[in-house]
Amino acid sequence: QVQLVESGGGLVQAGDSLRLSCAASGGSFNTYAVGWFRQAPGKEREWVSAANWSRGTTFYSNSVKGRFTISRDNAKNTVYLQMNLLKPEDTAVYYCAANRAGLAASVARYYDTWGQGTQVTVSS
Repeated sequence: QVQLVESGGGLVQAGDSLRLSCAASGGSFNTYAVGWFRQAPGKEREWVSAANWSRGTTFYSNSVKGRFTISRDNAKNTVYLQMNLLKPEDTAVYYCAANRAGLAASVARYYDTWGQGTQVTVSS
């Protein structure tokens, strides 16, 4: 089973961009579906984006559609979340997750493996 490590979080100003990385080790996750979730203080974990690479499909929540892009680099066994036009309400810990069955779900319980999270803070 793969292990996931997120990186790339930080403190930015509203309107800035960040690219989060989700690196897999312990095996290739090219056939997995990958999702990004986030959790703000005092709030439940929220789905952000997901991708089924074998079908070439990507999905985004309404709150990030048009601003965030999920992508991957197979050679680096890494998935990215490019976040543009960041807003203070994007502040959260961001998690990547992998689904062995290839289901690009918006529900957390369908994911088998999770990273430890990376903090994103957007100041106004």
